[in-house]
Amino acid sequence: MNDDSGSRIVPGVFPPTELAPVLAAIEADVGSRSRAGARHLLRLPAVHEFAEDARLLAIAGEFLKESARPFRATLFDKSADANWLVVWHQDTALPVRRRVDSSEWGPWSMKAGVLYAHAPAEALARIVALRVHFDDSTGANGPLRVLPHTHSLGVLSDEAIGKLVKDIAPVECQAAAGSVVAMRPLLVHSSSKSREPLPRRVLHIEYAADRNISPGIELAVA
Repeated sequence: MNDDSGSRIVPGVFPPTELAPVLAAIEADVGSRSRAGARHLLRLPAVHEFAEDARLLAIAGEFLKESARPFRATLFDKSADANWLVVWHQDTALPVRRRVDSSEWGPWSMKAGVLYAHAPAEALARIVALRVHFDDSTGANGPLRVLPHTHSLGVLSDEAIGKLVKDIAPVECQAAAGSVVAMRPLLVHSSSKSREPLPRRVLHIEYAADRNISPGIELAVA
């Protein structure tokens, strides 16, 4: 797939030797961990340095058509002990520095001490997420599934998403360890439960060309 479809699989970006210390740093940060993963990982020096790797910046820059800066990193850790279903949805909540009075932003919430707001389509179109695979993502361990081209439809209601699920054939983003899956936040996506005990650990890093993502709105680093 290419960025016109809203996602792209880039195989073989990182060898295991480069991923091991990043995963070790995340695993050592027990305070942020839950059974299903960890959030707000850019505060870890090893993760922040990794997010600014030239290979990741180049992939993100191809989508953004500008230089890219990471602003949020999250670990998804699907395993036999933490196995979950993710329904079809779009990613619309962004971490921000401060609350503003705007009809386009919100509702607002706090997650682990970070302020979040649901963003308008114009802001979300300026973001790309890169999913770095620590493990092989196969058809059996709950891979990311996407509805191609749906990122161009704006922020959708649950009813509209339900209709798209019936009308568009989903695509599974199977990727080997060391691969990167790039995706737009407004791309409708989901994942099923894993059918095997092997882990599926993914570091989800989000990038923007400018942290001043909208007038009066600055992205928080999380």
